[in-house]
This record gives sequence, C-alpha cells and structure tokens, in this order.
Amino acid sequence: MRRLGTGIGWRPEIADAVERMPGIDWVEVVAENVCPGHLPESLLRLRERGVTVVPHGVSLGLGGADRPDEGRLTALAERAEALGSPLVTEHIAFVRAGGALTASPRLEAGHLLPVPRTRDALDVLCENVRIAQDALPVPLALENIAALFSWPGEELTEGQFLSELVERTGVRLLIDVANLHTNHVNRGEDPAEALAALPLEAIAYVHVAGGFERDGVWHDSHAHPVPRPVLDILTGLAARVAPPGVLLERDENFPEPAELERELDAIREAVTVGRATEDAVRGTARTPALCGAARAGGVGVLARPVAGPMAGVRERVGVAQTAVLSSLVAGTPVPEGFDRVRMGVQARALAAKRAGVVAKVAPELPVILGPGYRETFLEYARQRPMRGGYRLDALDFAGHLLKLGRPADAGARRELRDWWLHRSGPAPRKRGFVERVLRRGV
Repeated sequence: MRRLGTGIGWRPEIADAVERMPGIDWVEVVAENVCPGHLPESLLRLRERGVTVVPHGVSLGLGGADRPDEGRLTALAERAEALGSPLVTEHIAFVRAGGALTASPRLEAGHLLPVPRTRDALDVLCENVRIAQDALPVPLALENIAALFSWPGEELTEGQFLSELVERTGVRLLIDVANLHTNHVNRGEDPAEALAALPLEAIAYVHVAGGFERDGVWHDSHAHPVPRPVLDILTGLAARVAPPGVLLERDENFPEPAELERELDAIREAVTVGRATEDAVRGTARTPALCGAARAGGVGVLARPVAGPMAGVRERVGVAQTAVLSSLVAGTPVPEGFDRVRMGVQARALAAKRAGVVAKVAPELPVILGPGYRETFLEYARQRPMRGGYRLDALDFAGHLLKLGRPADAGARRELRDWWLHRSGPAPRKRGFVERVLRRGV
C-alpha cells in the first residue's frame, strides 16, 4: 500500500492554516463537499506542492440493503480523478432505508449507522463493495464506524466481519482508532482484542479524532482534542503494523493552528512509541491469511457460496434496517431486542445533528428565525424524517413553517418566504437577498 505519512482533514475553515503547517504529507477531503470542476484554490495549491489529496465519501451507504446508487458512484469516481487520488474511502454503514425494496417510505439518516454483524448483512455488503470497486478508477478502502447502539442477535465479531469482508472482496480498511474507543465506551468492546482480530495487513490508513463523554456515552464529535485513550489505541495498532498513513480529523470548533500542530506531534509520537515496541507484540499479533487477490490489492472473491438468492437477502436486511431507522427518525416503536435508552440517545443525536447541519448549509434560517431556531427545528424533526440531503431538509423545514403560518412575526415570515422562493425556484430571486439576511445576523 502506498505510504501516505501524516495528514489532516482539509476543511475550508482551516484551509490557510493547513497550507502553512509543517510536515503535512497528505490531506483528506469530504468528497461530497467538493466539485470536480471547481476545486478550492487551497487544494489545488497543495496538489501542486505534491501533497496527496484523498476523497472521503459519506453518502454511499454501502452497508445498506439497496445496490449502490450509480450517480453517487460516478460522482465519487469523478472526484478521485479530479484530485489525482491514489484511493478513495467510504464507510461500513447504512445511511438510508425503506423505499421500493421494502414497500415503505424512503428514510434518510443524515448519519452513519452500524450494520448488523450477520451473514445476511455481510453478503449484501460484499456485493455492494464489488459493485463500487468496478465503478471506481482507484482502490477503495472502508472505515469502521462509531456506534451508540448494538444490534441484537449478531453472528460475527467485528474482527470476523472485517476479515471475511477483506477476504471476499480484497477491499482495504481505514481503521479509525477513535471509533474503536467509542465502541469500547458505548458497547463494551475491548480495543486491544479488536486490534488483535483485525486483518491489519489490509490497512490503507488510520483516522484519529476527539470526542467527549456524557452520562456514560461517548460522542465521536470530531470537535474536541484527541484524548489519551485514543492515542494509546493508536500506539497499540502501530505496535502491530506500520500504518501507511495517519490522519487527524477535526470538523468544527477549530482551535488555533498551534494546537492542531501539537495534536499532530502527539499522533506522530504515539506511532513512534508503537513502532519501537513492535518486537514485543510480534508474536501475539494475529495475521490472517488472505486470498491471493486480496494480498495483491485487487478484487478477490472467496469461494464460500452465498446462502439463498440475494434478492431475498437484501429484502431481509432492508426490512430490519428500515425498522431501526424508522424508530430513530419517525417515532415508530423501537424493534425488539434493542437497548431503548441507547436508541433514544441516538435519536436525539440525529435530530441535533440535523439542526446543526441545516444551520450550516442554510445559515439564513437561524438569522430569520432568531434564538428560537433550534427548538423550532427539533420540533419539526420529531414529526418529519429527512427525505433527502440536508439542503432539501432546509427547504422542507421552511416550507413546513410557512404552511403553518409561522413564524408569527409578519416580517420574519415574509423573509422566510422570500428565502424559500430564492432557494426552491429554477433561478435565484432577488439578487443579494441572502447576503442581506446574513449581514443582519452579524
């Protein structure tokens, strides 16, 4: 696997700082946040300096019951080619459910949700990965995600699930050590045991990020400093294998550049300490044998036959995922066997994330609605699940309020109507309207 070195997640808010940081070998960019024909000047300058740029997708939902969307795959391939990337990455997760497969309304999570570690889910994931690999111009790596809840009746451990995924598809892995810590706190999974069971030779690179604990639940926020337990897991991983690349993720609450540089130094030190102790754990590290195609980095398929027609397998997975997502975003009963308290925490977290992201993609709405924006949106979210992306969610929210004759203030209601028309029409209305609203909120 290509050596990447030490990197940081590129975000517009810290673009200038990233360009000036010493020792940055590569950056990762959220694939859905860049347009191939209009790449940010900062990314172009980094590329000209020889800094590798890797697109990191968040919306494919390869763990979902449906086949991967062709349009999303094409978009991810275009970004890989435009950025000259050596690979692309996504997640082992589902992000939507329902629709034709289950004859139920389409639901969007707006978040990465865990797939059950079952044979059915693994069969679906493997087929979806192969479809994605065929559509992408460069190798694909998949990330283990953080989860607030567990599925009942799981048939495989995380290590078994990921090992068989690698064996059957040849896909690479993006190991997020912060997510291993999250799953330790939230699901009682031992990070050392998880590392020992992983097919570490399949690692493409490693994510490191911060979070916070509240009421016994760890929230993978990407908005807080990297804690010592996460660095310790990174050291444990580096003691077993030399990671081709390690990247610091930070998505909001950005500190001063000097603090980010100190975190990068701490990450380098954690890897150095781990590599120095490699000999001590070499004899205990698990090194599962991969099929020839996987060892070569290509697409391999294990000879194990898939049980039953895939249409039936997809339907079973789809029904289960739809029931879970519906309970999280549409208020239906929590399926039997799930921890109701944890599901409630996840539901509230999804609604809070919706409110926060909508405020980012449509910053005029908090200005128009004032201090009551968040509570008004959360009230809306409890009644109306997402039916598309966050920009559509913002439009749906505004349209919902207007149908109810809200907000009560006539001036604010007129501004909200103008904003909705500006965003929903075939062409922008009232040039400068958005800028005027935002200036009022400063």
